[in-house]
Amino acid sequence: MLKRSVALIAASALLTLCGCEDSALAPLTDLPLPSGFAETAGQTAPPDNALTEDRAQLGKRLFYDKLLSRDQTVTCASCHQQEHGFADPHPVSKGVQGRKGKRNASQLANLAWVRTGLFWDGRAANLEEQAIKPIEDHNEMDLPVTEAVARLSTHQSYPDAFARAYGGPPSVDALRRALASFVRTIVSSDSRYDHYLKGDTAALSPNEKRGRDLFFGRKTGCFHCHSETTLTNDGFFNNGSYVEGGDVGRQTLTAKTGDLGAFRVPNLRNIEFTAPYMHDGSLATLEAVVEQYSRGGRGHPSTDAQIEPLKLNAEEKADLVAFLRALTDQAFLHDPRFRP
Repeated sequence: MLKRSVALIAASALLTLCGCEDSALAPLTDLPLPSGFAETAGQTAPPDNALTEDRAQLGKRLFYDKLLSRDQTVTCASCHQQEHGFADPHPVSKGVQGRKGKRNASQLANLAWVRTGLFWDGRAANLEEQAIKPIEDHNEMDLPVTEAVARLSTHQSYPDAFARAYGGPPSVDALRRALASFVRTIVSSDSRYDHYLKGDTAALSPNEKRGRDLFFGRKTGCFHCHSETTLTNDGFFNNGSYVEGGDVGRQTLTAKTGDLGAFRVPNLRNIEFTAPYMHDGSLATLEAVVEQYSRGGRGHPSTDAQIEPLKLNAEEKADLVAFLRALTDQAFLHDPRFRP
């Protein structure tokens, strides 16, 4: 009895520490509103896919189910791991049979508010369109979506779950909408920086505040691509990572000369845990990221004109890294609602 009491107390203390008391019982759709956001994640859903608990829970179940990969070894969560901010810790993501893609899987937090194309190159218009592309991709899950639906249709319990969520049997449309519904619930809003934005000036340490001032100041100009609230501008830019002969990025989609080496500006939330960085996972640490920007990129002439050598000193670099680590949302990284 004593051991049981101690264990319960310890578990309660852990939940309190990560800020997610009772979250195991709370619905996925009980979504917080990140600082400075005007509408909830539920409000951003399209009219034909209104966010409901049944839809979110079905999407979560599918997100973690190996049934959606050809050899039933890979899930969406294989490349989007909660403890890594729903990003991939490998430089280049791996799919069925160990096949390698060409890009690092992006983090998924707060995609409910993204208004432009998804993926690094922007090829998906919305979450519903994005949801099933990895299932069919040869280097990822490599399963025709029609076959995925066939598997779900003959499953013991999925037909009932789809009926509760969408009023009918498994279908391609319901599959994409369910996965999109779960992704909309992946909301990060409780970092120390969020507390600072809400008026708690003590939430950041002196060096983190200096880093914040640098980040949003003229010397670095980071704010041009990473706004104060969303920490992205949802744009596509060549940030200086492109080298001759490398991944041309958005240019594959648009065929525009100006899109050579351009990729989506990432949301920086939980960036401390989403390493490695850049579209190709070529930078292993935050220090390496800051160093590349300080140098003004890798020197290719296609680099965006806003990327210039910052010539930061050692203290400034350390302060920027400290601020970036203050964007970590521990409650989000450990929230049991997101687990299978």
